[in-house]
Amino acid sequence: MVRPGHWGVRARVERFSEPALLLLLLERPTHGYELLEALPHVTGEARVDMGNLYRVLRGLEEDGLVTSRWEAGEPGPAKRTYELTVEGRRLLDEWAAALRGSRERIDTFLHRYERR
Repeated sequence: MVRPGHWGVRARVERFSEPALLLLLLERPTHGYELLEALPHVTGEARVDMGNLYRVLRGLEEDGLVTSRWEAGEPGPAKRTYELTVEGRRLLDEWAAALRGSRERIDTFLHRYERR
């Protein structure tokens, strides 16, 4: 909630990290640490909270949007690798359509703003 006299502009899409995460998993299956490193480049956020990332991944897996498996291979401990499911791809498609709609509204706003 905004206190009187404390208006601020964030200009961000709520929950944008979710479609960004799905997009990264569409590009290739990967493990959590790689997602943690890659997400800021997609979202524009300075940092990603590791605990929140793993909560979101667990929720996506519980809902059948991603799958995971333990992989050993590199030196060090086994890593859980996440992969997008067909249902996850459908959700990503819906996010892309919704973001296109948002972009159109934003473009309309900016065009009107810049006309004046």
